[in-house]
Amino acid sequence: MTPNVAPAPNGIAFLPEYKNWKAISSTERFDNQTLRQILGNDVAVKAIAENHINPWPDGTVFAKVAWLEQADEKGRVRAGAFFQVEFMIRDSKKYAETLGWGWARWRGADLKPYGKDSNFSSECTGCHELLANANYVFTMPI
Repeated sequence: MTPNVAPAPNGIAFLPEYKNWKAISSTERFDNQTLRQILGNDVAVKAIAENHINPWPDGTVFAKVAWLEQADEKGRVRAGAFFQVEFMIRDSKKYAETLGWGWARWRGADLKPYGKDSNFSSECTGCHELLANANYVFTMPI
């Protein structure tokens, strides 16, 4: 059963079906000590198979699921507590003002929408705009 999750401050709805998407990559963020699994919807998976990833086609959606790193006594790192889930939604017209991508984030097990208002997207675009040559996507598919 899916909890009733409030939309992000910019109106983007939570997409519970992300749990059924395919894993397309993983990454570690050293700055906030999280491990991330990047999942892609069917449009993203098809784009990867057809090598149509720059630009990604409209309809592509990524879910970036993050867990806090947990190290054992030998220093081996594994996923610990759930931290957040973020979405990048490609619609070059609808999200033209935010690099052609819609951005949304929910934090914690209670999936609290991130940001006080829709301006939270500037945090996303501020980092991702450096990757214009990769259609603003940090992690390439494996």
